[in-house]
Amino acid sequence: MKRSLATILITILFLSVAVFAQAPPQAPKPGPELKRFDYFVGTWATEADMKPSPYGPGGKFTGIDRTEWMPGNFFLLIHSDFNSPMGPGKELAVMGYKTDDKVYTYNAYNSMGEADHSTGTVEGDTWTWMSNDKIGGKEIKGRFTMKIVSPTSYTFKYEMASETGEWATLMEGKATKK
Repeated sequence: MKRSLATILITILFLSVAVFAQAPPQAPKPGPELKRFDYFVGTWATEADMKPSPYGPGGKFTGIDRTEWMPGNFFLLIHSDFNSPMGPGKELAVMGYKTDDKVYTYNAYNSMGEADHSTGTVEGDTWTWMSNDKIGGKEIKGRFTMKIVSPTSYTFKYEMASETGEWATLMEGKATKK
């Protein structure tokens, strides 16, 4: 009995040593899709014209975005301060890439109680972000398009689809890296 117990204990000891001797698992590494976000890292000044709509008055929009990689380089963090026709505000946004769906993600929350959840694609120098939201109880589709025009600037446009599917521009502007 003592001999079989000793054999079992020695076997468990050797198996434990073998398990713990294996190399620890490697931390995941960001995919090449995330390298595209390097363009956005830094401080950006935005200026835009907002069109009057049922969702708010028209007027000037200005903002400062401070963009940085979250440790690990899987997500980009954007801290924004802005002034809009509806007043000043702040926003926190997170950009990432969903590998399984092969789509970029953008999730933002602002001091006006708005939350934006968009998915994006990129073709050449143009990013297109699509969202489905509810405003005033109505389902609406949003499209935010960014066109890179230089290493330090891009233009953007935000559109919403009407109930008949026609797109209307609600904001157009430009961002410049400081």
